[in-house]
Amino acid sequence: MCCGQQRSLSRDIFSAPPSRRSGGHNGSAAVDDLRDRLAETEARLARARAREAELSRQLEQMKRFVSVMEILENYLRRRFREQQQHVERLFSPSPSASAF
Repeated sequence: MCCGQQRSLSRDIFSAPPSRRSGGHNGSAAVDDLRDRLAETEARLARARAREAELSRQLEQMKRFVSVMEILENYLRRRFREQQQHVERLFSPSPSASAF
């Protein structure tokens, strides 16, 4: 599962001493162990889902930020061109002045 933390069910059961593998009371211990492991797995899954939701939220926020920056960049480029053209018109000789 996550980061190599998964324990193998068959390894745990078959590597346990024979006294743990047999008998009714030990069977309930195995069930309790499986329940504990299931609870741990569900808790890890819940944390992973919460982390995924947070990362998705951050990604959407970053996408909105990039979109705003692109809009701002386009606006500033347009204003720069407009200002550039305005300055060019101010400093270019007027057609009527060259006629004299």
